[in-house]
Amino acid sequence: MSEIADLLERFRRGAELVAVAATGAAGAELDWTPGPDNWSVRQILCHLADSEIVGADRIRRIIAEENPAIVAYDQDAWARNLDYTRRKVSVALDTFRRIRGGNFELLKDMPEPAWERAGTHSQHGRLPLLQLVEIYARHAESHTAQIRDVRQQYKQWRGAHEADNAESSGPG
Repeated sequence: MSEIADLLERFRRGAELVAVAATGAAGAELDWTPGPDNWSVRQILCHLADSEIVGADRIRRIIAEENPAIVAYDQDAWARNLDYTRRKVSVALDTFRRIRGGNFELLKDMPEPAWERAGTHSQHGRLPLLQLVEIYARHAESHTAQIRDVRQQYKQWRGAHEADNAESSGPG
């Protein structure tokens, strides 16, 4: 398999990885955070959906335009002002999966020279399509690990919390 084919497979699988990592998360587990500066599973899924929408625009601009401007965005402002704490998980996950699928369908048949096309990112400079797709492949993979980690920490916290409640409600 070529480098591009390998990358495209990683990119495509990102939506599956995220969906599997989030499977079964419900109730309080969706909104629990390990700390004040950490995101919940719900917030991570909303971020992935919005980030993929941004990625769809970036991919299309690089393919279609000559050296387009790729503007950075403030993910924390998006999380706060787009109310990630109240958005529906099912909609966020579905949006991520659909947009990632559409991005994959567009990319899978791109001729090799298209992968060298680039835009100029407002913070990082020249950004070739190949590098952009690598960033988005890695993005889903890293947030998959983050979802798993948050869920594991929640289970540990819940177990400790339940043990504390059992001890405090003993015979009086």
